[in-house]
Amino acid sequence: MPAFEVAIVGGGIVGLATGLKILERFPGKKLCVIEKECEVAAHQTGNNSGVIHSGLYYKPGSAKAKTCVEGARRMIEFCQQHRIAHEICGKIVVATSAAELPALAELLSRGQANGVPGIAELGPERIKEIEPHASGIRGLWVPGTGIVDYAAVARKYAGLIAAAGGEVRLATGLTGIRQDAAAEQVLRTSAGEIRARLLINCAGLHSDRIARLGGAKPDARIVPFRGEYYKLLPDQRHLVKGLIYPVPDPRFPFLGVHFTRMLDGGVECGPNAVLAFKREGYTKTSFSLHDSFETFTYPGFWRMALRYWRIGLGEMYRSFSKAAFVRALQRLLPEIGPEHLEAGGAGVRAQALSADGALVDDFRIVRTANAIHVLNAPSPAATASLCIGEQIAEMTAEG
Repeated sequence: MPAFEVAIVGGGIVGLATGLKILERFPGKKLCVIEKECEVAAHQTGNNSGVIHSGLYYKPGSAKAKTCVEGARRMIEFCQQHRIAHEICGKIVVATSAAELPALAELLSRGQANGVPGIAELGPERIKEIEPHASGIRGLWVPGTGIVDYAAVARKYAGLIAAAGGEVRLATGLTGIRQDAAAEQVLRTSAGEIRARLLINCAGLHSDRIARLGGAKPDARIVPFRGEYYKLLPDQRHLVKGLIYPVPDPRFPFLGVHFTRMLDGGVECGPNAVLAFKREGYTKTSFSLHDSFETFTYPGFWRMALRYWRIGLGEMYRSFSKAAFVRALQRLLPEIGPEHLEAGGAGVRAQALSADGALVDDFRIVRTANAIHVLNAPSPAATASLCIGEQIAEMTAEG
């Protein structure tokens, strides 16, 4: 039975960054990352919009705020060092009505408190200079926001782990955990048993289940939300130069449909945020009886649904109505019509939900006797992955 000092469950960007940072801090440590898919970055990491976030949105003092600005700086440096394609294109956040101005002012205040570099207020004329086709009465310019292929970043992390003597084992799904007489974790996997002194759970969409397998009692459950995208047709890509975002609804931890220029020159439009009936459900027809049963029998889900039912119905309507999706986009870019869009991809967000129905907004990392569980790591976790990995590496040194 292979024995390791550290076994990391989950080959997404957070798990791989954690492995990399542990090996940088403790050279020669016996470490493996196990991933149930046949490639790294198969789920959240490889199905997001690829934005290098600036740190604008997060409550000052939160874990997200503390790690995002520094994480973005490190991500850019990492891409430069390893010649990973990226672009610092900047973004604007646009208020389209007077009702949104207080929330826009709060974003400016948060960005300044978090140390977001170069953030500036915009009037209508300056909005047009940056994004000639956008519409808004006020806005914010965030010049340091960028785009990158996070799957490529994750693959580089995996390569560096292997070069440092660690292992990344693919097609190795975790099916059980037990503790032996020596107080070591014995991981039962689809590829045999693995023994480890410390388990680090970075399983994303399945992090709560892995925590329960390990004997922990997480105080939140993962509820999956699918985000669906359209794409601008090639002859309409000139309408967007960088990134164009709305003022987000402060009641909801999603940013609203927006425009994101991609590294290949394409432009994604979205995402919405709809309940997914499967934790890895990337299509409208994706369904898992087990996943759905867990969601619908969780009291926190129903408390959340009662709180946000109007917003949820609107998101669901946009999922099935292209016209409704287009109307949301037209608030930012009035020239957009249904004929300018084609279907894009989708991602699934692992949203931790407390029993009282609260959507857990901040990162949540919990240490137990012989395990560390990353129980909530939504955006900007990819941007902040090197900082998160470093934080977990520090936690491994504590005991």
